[in-house]
Amino acid sequence: MACGEMLQGDDAMPHSLRKLDVSPGIVLWPGCLNPAAQTALIEDVLVRVREAPFYRPRMPRSGRPFSVEETNFGTLGWYSDEAGYRYETCHPRTRRPWPPMPESLIALWNALTKHPALPECCLINLYRGDARMGLHQDRDEAALDAPVLSISLGDDAIFRIGGTTRRSPTRRFTLRSGDAVVFGGVARLAYHGIDRTIANSCSLMPGGGRINLTLRRVSPF
Repeated sequence: MACGEMLQGDDAMPHSLRKLDVSPGIVLWPGCLNPAAQTALIEDVLVRVREAPFYRPRMPRSGRPFSVEETNFGTLGWYSDEAGYRYETCHPRTRRPWPPMPESLIALWNALTKHPALPECCLINLYRGDARMGLHQDRDEAALDAPVLSISLGDDAIFRIGGTTRRSPTRRFTLRSGDAVVFGGVARLAYHGIDRTIANSCSLMPGGGRINLTLRRVSPF
């Protein structure tokens, strides 16, 4: 059962759920999803991926492909190609609307962010082999008052997060399957990325690897 599904009220959090304040605006919930919840969520994700298959986005201007593969759920999907970073309403290959988010993700958003508006985008990043994500800001959204929720499934990853400038000091910690991270407020524009994943550290993903689900509110509420 997902931690969000255990809630009995808006301010009721399960006593067994650990919350670690990493730094101002950055909160880590280790093991937020237990093994059964992880299995259920990965199944929900993979069903939707059949409708919106993974693709490899490209860098603005250079067209260099990302090392990660991506897709999206929700009313909006984050996309990148030579024209720049932006949100789109349809999958770039199928030209069909993105699949809806699983209800369990909405429950987690409500439970962990407490934000009054629902997320519009769930960006799914697939890490396999040497895939990584350089330090970057999530700044393509108008709703910068809304936090970002990140959920890890599959192999462990070395996550790096810093401040709101590239020169800010950074810290690293390991994200494991079932962990959740929220960053908002003074940390909403924190630079963050994945240095590397640890292959075969988890057997959750068919074919191996790691999936990261990032929930964002895009439009002002």
